[in-house]
Amino acid sequence: MENREKVIIVRDLVKDFGGFRANDHLTFDVYKGEVFGFLGANGAGKTTAIKILCGLLKPTSGQVRVAGFDVYKQSNLIKKNIGYMSQKFSLYEDLTVSENISFYAGIYGLGFREIKKKRMELIQKLGLESYAGKLIKELPLGWLQKLAFSIAIVHNPDIVFLDEPTSGVDPITRRQFWMMIYEAAANGITVFVTTHYMDEAEYCDRVSIMADGLIVALDTPANLKLSFRAKSMNEVFLELVRNKNNSNQQ
Repeated sequence: MENREKVIIVRDLVKDFGGFRANDHLTFDVYKGEVFGFLGANGAGKTTAIKILCGLLKPTSGQVRVAGFDVYKQSNLIKKNIGYMSQKFSLYEDLTVSENISFYAGIYGLGFREIKKKRMELIQKLGLESYAGKLIKELPLGWLQKLAFSIAIVHNPDIVFLDEPTSGVDPITRRQFWMMIYEAAANGITVFVTTHYMDEAEYCDRVSIMADGLIVALDTPANLKLSFRAKSMNEVFLELVRNKNNSNQQ
């Protein structure tokens, strides 16, 4: 693993909001083509860290490089070399499927001919020929999710950030979506994903778990289950949160 290219390098990342510390000396690396799970309960500090990694927030202190760029001085270059998909999919409901693809491909800097080519490829790959001219709000949820992910990587970014991308979809669609994640990773795109589904943590190459602004565990799912003598990642998560709460009360 250490010989692989590091696409995210974080050293002693601190983010304070007044007297509140959202991220407390985070240190970790993420590698090219890795599926990296970023887990934690609400309020653990995940969202703040992701905003920093996406170039939307500046750290209070620490060193952070994403896709080879410094978050303090090169946030615009970071934004050009990453993709992002939120829980709400970030697509415009009042634009058609084709218009959404063209719009986001343009934002990501693709030229006219490349946009046309990518639009045709995506529509055919996803089987959306009959929906191409329809508004996004008319699209079934499962297809909406797949389209949003495909658009997030339309410019072949170094890294794609997925913020709870499978929330609210059925198990079959979730499984199909994870096949798309594996395909992207096999093509060299690093996938940085947050999820509340602990079974999805099992699909990641490595998992980081946050609590109260700290990274309290970081390893492969298999090693974490072995360390905590747990049968599932859900058991690991519960044990970590329980240990953290007990230490806070002491």
